[in-house]
Amino acid sequence: MKSKAVLVNGGYPLHTFEEVEDIYKTYISSLEDRKKIREAYEFILVKHKDQYRKSGEPYYHHLVEVSYILAKLQCGPATIVAGLLHDVVEDTDVKISEIEKRWGVEVAKIVDSLTKIQRLKLSKMKSEEFEAEDHRKIFIGMAKDIRVIIIKLADRLHNLRTLGALSNERQITICKETMDVFVPIAHRLGLDVIKSEMQDICLSYLEPDKFNEIKQLLSKKEKTMGKSLDNLKKRIADILFEHNIPFEMSSRVKSIYSIYEKMYVKGHPFDEIYDILALRIITDTELECYEILGLIHQTYVPVPGRFKDYISMPKTNMYQSLHTSIISGDGNRYEVQIRTKQMDEVAETGVAAHWAYKEGGYNSKQEQREIEDKLHWFRDFVSMSSDAQNENAKEYVENLTKDIFEANIYVFTPKGKVIELPAGSTPVDFAYRIHTKIGDTTVGALVNGVMVPLNTILTTGDMVEIKTNKTSTPSEGWLNFVKTSIAKSQIKKFIAKKSAELVKEERINKGRQSLIDAFHDRNISEQEMMDMVDNKKVLEHFECENIEELCIGISGRKPTASAIIEYLGIKRPIVLPTGAKIKNVGHCCPVYCKGATNIALNLANCCTPIPGDDIIGYITKGKGISVHRKNCPNVSKEKNRLIDVYWRDDIESATYPVDIQIEAGDRPKLLLDIMAALANQKISLSSIHARLTNGNTAVFNATILISDSKRLNDIINVLLNVSGVYSVSRTIH
Repeated sequence: MKSKAVLVNGGYPLHTFEEVEDIYKTYISSLEDRKKIREAYEFILVKHKDQYRKSGEPYYHHLVEVSYILAKLQCGPATIVAGLLHDVVEDTDVKISEIEKRWGVEVAKIVDSLTKIQRLKLSKMKSEEFEAEDHRKIFIGMAKDIRVIIIKLADRLHNLRTLGALSNERQITICKETMDVFVPIAHRLGLDVIKSEMQDICLSYLEPDKFNEIKQLLSKKEKTMGKSLDNLKKRIADILFEHNIPFEMSSRVKSIYSIYEKMYVKGHPFDEIYDILALRIITDTELECYEILGLIHQTYVPVPGRFKDYISMPKTNMYQSLHTSIISGDGNRYEVQIRTKQMDEVAETGVAAHWAYKEGGYNSKQEQREIEDKLHWFRDFVSMSSDAQNENAKEYVENLTKDIFEANIYVFTPKGKVIELPAGSTPVDFAYRIHTKIGDTTVGALVNGVMVPLNTILTTGDMVEIKTNKTSTPSEGWLNFVKTSIAKSQIKKFIAKKSAELVKEERINKGRQSLIDAFHDRNISEQEMMDMVDNKKVLEHFECENIEELCIGISGRKPTASAIIEYLGIKRPIVLPTGAKIKNVGHCCPVYCKGATNIALNLANCCTPIPGDDIIGYITKGKGISVHRKNCPNVSKEKNRLIDVYWRDDIESATYPVDIQIEAGDRPKLLLDIMAALANQKISLSSIHARLTNGNTAVFNATILISDSKRLNDIINVLLNVSGVYSVSRTIH
């Protein structure tokens, strides 16, 4: 004789594995699959031996309870096995490789995902950041496979049932996490049975006084309306028997948490909540659902505005049913739900009803894809989660909550498919929710047959048709009005890609122009230059795949145009003016001129060049070569006295004077803040002069000591962050 479940933990049943077997044997007939499940159970008995829960019961009881919940949902053998094994890698010496060897790749992948979620516990973060990061990683872990989510929900549900053994602080933490993470997922999957029980348990710990108050009110309500409900059921049953319509009838009591929401979130008094008691009628076909509805409305007065047809317009979690509220003969109000048996299964267990194991029939991966296609939000969930590894955790969780868990605008495609969006969404959000390519190529939108601007706010019931053009691309302006993070993310990706392409093109053009200028100085035309540079030998030497890559490198001076000229062996003689004095300057100067090791070189005071600047040499009369920045107006128009000069690769650590001008809106302590910003960056200030213009603009001319152009750019950015400063530039005398 098989043992039966006993009541523990405040009245929750403790099931035996034999009871789990009784359930899955009703739909799993394969002896091989049954054997694998039994082996998994025997495996955990050994591996979790001597492990106990806080409640004092052997740990394996928890795993049996998880498998019981999964079997009730008619999950397949792989899911039940993974449910039994989901803690064995985390809590024992078992490796994933052993799971794969004994139960296959599919089970191993599910267990691996569950193990990784279990290990996602962070300890050195602030409370709010901890919750967001922890929740993000749980979401990301669950996004890989719907079965991972279902097992994790079963695991959490049983943990909630046994919270009594934990400290009050731990109870509160687990309940908050459940409400933030697991309840929204259960809701979107249509797992109403699991969702409602989770909500009620969490409420009993988070708001115990309100929970008990509602529980008592419900008990009184059921007693006072019990006879009225029995009369209603009998009268409707007589009508259906009279019309030979097959049916099953039951009543349900609204969950405590649902009543709590109406009372304390929406502000309705308990006596004004009319769907506390509901009648559920199950029949065989959709046609019979509508027949029953008609008969009930002929007999009882329907409450205006309370009829909802979820059969012709299913919810996004695939829920289907007819809902109507009626006034019974004694004046009481009741909600009546009418649905088929299949609809009832979906209403209770959501996606699990579609996921229910079918032997000898389908490819599980194909089945999963079909269900995920129906659950379009799951595709977005996976997409958001896969992009979330490097995002701010709090922002990711907020976006996920807003876009997926709190979406409450229902609009239609031209073919009648329901698309759920958050409030404030636009046709562009709609387009991206359908598909990224549709969003990227959107050029217009029809809402209810009328052409509207793309920033139009959609409302429930709108029928939206998107007009596309294959050559069109997203507009940066869309970011000003799109609501969903999916749309924002895709638009930003496109803009970033486009920007990268433009930057690449600019760098190619800059590098090409540097080559043209350098070769032109040696009387070599652009075409001759291309013939010399664009060849396999040169490209291989500088480790470039093509001429474009070489030009990009030249734009960043890796390599320089001069290095290419030197590699090709192209020489240009130095012509000094009559009377120029030559002297040996060794390596004290950071600049050199090829072929002229003993000529004096000096950094020009007018434009103060520093390492990293593009420079040119100017052959002076009797004072050697003066080194200028290439954009220095003192030499930019000169043609005959210029010569190529180069920064040395072995420049010793040094600083060079640079003249800058700072412009800012005048305010108290402005100069002190500027000097403090420079001091914080350890920048020496050689001199500074300030003046005030008529427009209340403070102008500072300063000379600072800088090592190179990169460091100068960093300092300019620091100064621009000083309050009031709006311009920092180098000056030329």
